[in-house]
Amino acid sequence: MLPLTVCRADYANPAHAAALVSLLDAYAQDPMGGGQALSAFAKTNLVQALAARPQAFSVLAFDGDRSVGLVNCIEGFSTFACQPLVNVHDVAVLPGYRGQRIAEQMLAVAETIARERGACKLTLEVLAGNVGAIRLYERVGFAGYQLDPAMGQARFLQKLLT
Repeated sequence: MLPLTVCRADYANPAHAAALVSLLDAYAQDPMGGGQALSAFAKTNLVQALAARPQAFSVLAFDGDRSVGLVNCIEGFSTFACQPLVNVHDVAVLPGYRGQRIAEQMLAVAETIARERGACKLTLEVLAGNVGAIRLYERVGFAGYQLDPAMGQARFLQKLLT
């Protein structure tokens, strides 16, 4: 394992802001992130938009001065538990750094922040073909979601509005 610095991102810190955009763009260009670079609009406005949302937070990993990992989280609300929940929206580690448990360290920080916020659970979605990520998530305690085994596991769906 690398001697890394893993920290909550400070959106007002120019180095953190640049790292966040760079890492998210690298993830977006990866097949697991959709294979397309972020738009110029997203690159220009992402950090400011996240900073404007108190329910958003990010975790960064650095190898020295080099940013190598990112987790973006958005707080939601569980009506059944009547408590916040935190959705782990993006998990990205640069290709040369994968397999070194960097994402595990970032998820641990995200979990600490979620607990500080009083969240009842962490949620995330993952592509079925992303076997390495699924192994990671299961290793750190994530499991499929279902209310009644007879009804099967929950599925993640989307409806694009733009």
